[in-house]
Amino acid sequence: MKDGFIKVAAGTPDVQVADCEFNASEIIKMVHEMEAEGAKVMVFPELCITAYTCGDLFWQENLLEEAKKQLFRIAEETKDVEALIFVGLPLEYKGKLYNVAAALNKGEIIGIVPKTHIPNYNEFYEARYFSPGKEEAEGVDIAPAYHVPMGSHILFQCDDVLPELVIGVEICEDVWTPNPPSISHALAGATLIVNLSASDETTGKDIYRRELVAGQSARLLCGYIYASAGDGESTQDVVYSGHNIIAENGVVLAESERFTNEMVYSEIDMERLVSERRRMSTFAAGSRSKDYLRFSFFIDKSDTTLSRFVDPAPFVPGNKGKRDKRCEEILAIQSMGLKKRLEHTRCKCAVVGISGGLDSTLALLVTVQAFDRLKLPREQIYAVTMPGFGTTDRTYENALSLIRCLGAKLIEVDIKEAVRIHFRDIGQDESVHDVTYENGQARERTQILMDIANKNNGMVIGTGDMSELALGWATYNGDHMSMYGVNASVPKTLIRHLVSYEAEKLNDPRLKEVLMDILDTPVSPELLPAKDGEISQKTEDLVGPYELHDFYLYYAIRWGFSPAKVYHLARLAFDGAYDQETILKWLKTFYRRFFNQQFKRSCLPDGPKVGSVTLSPRGDWRMPSDASSALWLKELDELSEQE
Repeated sequence: MKDGFIKVAAGTPDVQVADCEFNASEIIKMVHEMEAEGAKVMVFPELCITAYTCGDLFWQENLLEEAKKQLFRIAEETKDVEALIFVGLPLEYKGKLYNVAAALNKGEIIGIVPKTHIPNYNEFYEARYFSPGKEEAEGVDIAPAYHVPMGSHILFQCDDVLPELVIGVEICEDVWTPNPPSISHALAGATLIVNLSASDETTGKDIYRRELVAGQSARLLCGYIYASAGDGESTQDVVYSGHNIIAENGVVLAESERFTNEMVYSEIDMERLVSERRRMSTFAAGSRSKDYLRFSFFIDKSDTTLSRFVDPAPFVPGNKGKRDKRCEEILAIQSMGLKKRLEHTRCKCAVVGISGGLDSTLALLVTVQAFDRLKLPREQIYAVTMPGFGTTDRTYENALSLIRCLGAKLIEVDIKEAVRIHFRDIGQDESVHDVTYENGQARERTQILMDIANKNNGMVIGTGDMSELALGWATYNGDHMSMYGVNASVPKTLIRHLVSYEAEKLNDPRLKEVLMDILDTPVSPELLPAKDGEISQKTEDLVGPYELHDFYLYYAIRWGFSPAKVYHLARLAFDGAYDQETILKWLKTFYRRFFNQQFKRSCLPDGPKVGSVTLSPRGDWRMPSDASSALWLKELDELSEQE
């Protein structure tokens, strides 16, 4: 249960129609296989003890009694298994037959959930045999002196080791209806939905089924385990593929190959789901809880080894097609945001400081797109290059070439003399390369941009990105300030891809060449003198790798994970790339700087939100500037002692 993860499994056993003993043996065998893999929640298909395709045999008393007998056998032979197991069977109660899911835990049948929606169309004719289950739970005697609650409004909670794990049940058709029971389950507190299914195959149905399961998990902010009937069912009229799916909040974590009767495993992050529900004020968690009965189940407390993929670049889609689409959307959001601001202020001029680095390049590309949308001449974009003490020939030439290729108005202002005068006025020794030396240059550049904007009735376009804002890697009232920050919610790891995406689209070989060289240039503020003509001040040497910091930002701020959990996830994501000491070192830097530099974020200029994470003080992130980081750093110090 480490870090809130629970390992789950969905499996399709080989079955023989109406051979309950054989089917039970296969289920038991699979339970022990799942146990060996560490699964704590196990889900099997609808009516798996009898098989789904028994037809009128469901009216046979001996089949019903044998199914119940084998249910007890499964419970008895899995009593030492530390898991909650769901199996399907037909169950007679008060003269009616129900299609039910039985929940088994340590040899006990702790609850029975009937199917709510009984299909009776096309190839389905379940209403011939089964009655819809009732919502309200009532006690059912499934054997002499064996009293079990039965009803659809039952939840199963892991009280002892993972109270966030609350399980609701639906059966096959239930999720295909306009008002699935899982909606009510989730509003009553269920964080994981299991579905015992027997969904037959038709062309393209697997795509819809996958989207349905993923979509329901997203809508309900829950985990979803879907186990479906497969090989062994009667193929008299239809074929079953054993399509098993595990999803979490809209993402398919594991999916079986169809027509194989295989088991699939993954880990559901219960802490992540609960955190998201807390954050979403429109998710009315607990609003239906009074209508439900909760029953506890028990499993051992053990570490969960993660098999699910932990993306080292959570802001950057791994698939090129998806990544290109993401880049196109972000560029559109950025340029449309700037377009509206220019329209509203009736500005016909934009002023952008161009360093030859990634951030200012993206800002200029966005500004060009906004001007093109407004049908304003690009010559009214004042692109200002301001060489200083640390400017290298490479970045200087790239800045000039970029401006010329894009057709903006080039303005060059060498800041060195002005900065020297300023240093003289305040008594700063130019040979002392301290923070005053660096920030004096950044503030001089911002003053120039603001004054050029004032002179031309223009607007200063900010270039700083979200990763820099998170770390406070900006000069207060220097590059920290602008009139509209187009990059303010774009992480550094994604900026590289945005510029690359634009480069790939170009027919201009010279502009493409410039952009590719900018992409190849080390990230630097260039505020310290160059060494042998090369950049001497590399940002990532000072504050740490941006790929690590963006990872920390995503999990620590977007999801609110503890420092320990962020650390453990980072070790998995960056295994082989960074050792644990390096990961921990820069994680401490992240938390320290994130807390200490909040005052810079508290007075940010406007800028468009482009993704699920933003640090705008008017939007997603509201934090006091004097909040203490002690609690978070203490946890990291304790981790250091354990290593």
